[in-house]
Amino acid sequence: MKTTTEIPRSVALVGRPNVGKSRLFNRLVGRRISIVHDQPGVTRDLLTAEVDDGRFLLMDTGGIGLFEARLTPKVIADAVEEQVDFAINAASLVLLIADASEGCVPLDLEVAARLRAAGKRVLVVANKADTEERDAARDEFYAVGFGDPILISAEHGRGCDFLMRRIAEIIGPPDTTPKDTFRPIRLALAGRPNVGKSSLGNRLIGRSKLIVTDIAGTTRDPVRAPLEWTDPQGVLHRFDLVDTAGRRAANKRDTLDFFSHVRAGEILAQTDVVFLVIDATEGVTRIDLQLGGELVKSGAGIVVVVNKWDLAIKAFQDGGLQKFKDESLFRKKFTASLRKALFFLPEPPLLFVSALTGLRTDDMLAAAAGVYMRAGTEIPTGKINRAIQELMVKRAPRPVSGKRFKCYYVTQVSHRPIRFRLFCNSDERLEAGYERFLAKGVHEKFDLAGVPVFLDLVGKPKQEKRGFFVPQGTLPSELAENAAAKNARNKGGKFKAPKSTGGRGKGKNRGGKAAYRGPRAGVGGPTRLRSRKSRR
Repeated sequence: MKTTTEIPRSVALVGRPNVGKSRLFNRLVGRRISIVHDQPGVTRDLLTAEVDDGRFLLMDTGGIGLFEARLTPKVIADAVEEQVDFAINAASLVLLIADASEGCVPLDLEVAARLRAAGKRVLVVANKADTEERDAARDEFYAVGFGDPILISAEHGRGCDFLMRRIAEIIGPPDTTPKDTFRPIRLALAGRPNVGKSSLGNRLIGRSKLIVTDIAGTTRDPVRAPLEWTDPQGVLHRFDLVDTAGRRAANKRDTLDFFSHVRAGEILAQTDVVFLVIDATEGVTRIDLQLGGELVKSGAGIVVVVNKWDLAIKAFQDGGLQKFKDESLFRKKFTASLRKALFFLPEPPLLFVSALTGLRTDDMLAAAAGVYMRAGTEIPTGKINRAIQELMVKRAPRPVSGKRFKCYYVTQVSHRPIRFRLFCNSDERLEAGYERFLAKGVHEKFDLAGVPVFLDLVGKPKQEKRGFFVPQGTLPSELAENAAAKNARNKGGKFKAPKSTGGRGKGKNRGGKAAYRGPRAGVGGPTRLRSRKSRR
């Protein structure tokens, strides 16, 4: 095993597949972080979280022995084993998780031998002891050789309080020093499967924390990692990077993909800046467009990262792109194509990088820091009002239902995300295309590249039609008489009650058909051929 510096006050969950490590991880942390599923081998990457109750770092690992059980491809199983080795060496306490419903199995003894060779302090925890009938299996786990086993049920919380007390006895009481209130910038890697998100994450972190393979969908759980970067002015920036599962088409998702999609959506909703990773060999796809639209709605800042650009450079060296003079011209054409396809994004920075060679990957953190700073911009009310009026003079909105959209006053109500409130004549007359025109104009005017802008419309309250009070039980004939009396008073005449015609009147409103009176003079028939003299 490689030598790893031990992390103070850290606890690792280790065991064979499908013994409930992820469920216990969520139980101790107090919130849902790790994906829990009945299928063995779901957890692959190393997940970490702070437990507020005891103030210690908890690490969730993948199951040991995945390849022997033929549950995972060998390349992924080897990467999982490497992550487990790191967690064992870095933890100050290891919890060996077993299954009380199955008892002590040979693979549990193999894991115990591995922990004994590492020289770590170990607690044996028998999970899934949901009922008292399963407490009889406790004696089997003495064969592991790490003292008294602890029986718990991570699903129902049985025995978890006792486990927390045992952890506190070993690692000591929590540090009472106040925590640093500074919050790092939250970053996330998002994109389709196998576009190189985990490779980019490892390049930024500086070590292989994220499992990387050619198998699409390797990453399932969102994996966090802290980062630090010093800008050219010497200012230190701290980040919290999260690698999310690849986005698949809805008709190609299984149950695990569904849970990964839900967890990724929850993470992206809490992210400050998102790296939208696109494969240079495939360009923008339908899934990229869908994901980009969701990112805009979330309000997070956006940086578009075109990965695998080393393949484009290699294609020029091999003469595969002869119709372009050089790589810079091809990059310019590629940029124009991306901007056209992703027209709905808020003019984000566009980076051409290679996770394999490290090409321009250092620019990613600089771009993210810039987008985050711009997202905190506060625009004075006078400037934003002048900008909106200039845009509306430059291009007037089209009339909707015969009336044109008018904006009377604009004010900024929030930042991160930036949101403006527009007081207008009607919130129903602003077309989606014109709204994008206003947002794009604000981006260009105030240098808000990569920052979504939201426009909240507040229209004039609609006036309700004036009515009159009708006493209960009033007949329609009485309403007609009251209306006729009111008209007579307004005209100064004498009111006469309408007479009933019995449905045989001559007029159109008397009921029945009007009597035929023959053609009018001068209208139709031979009367039109008579001369004026003969008509006299």
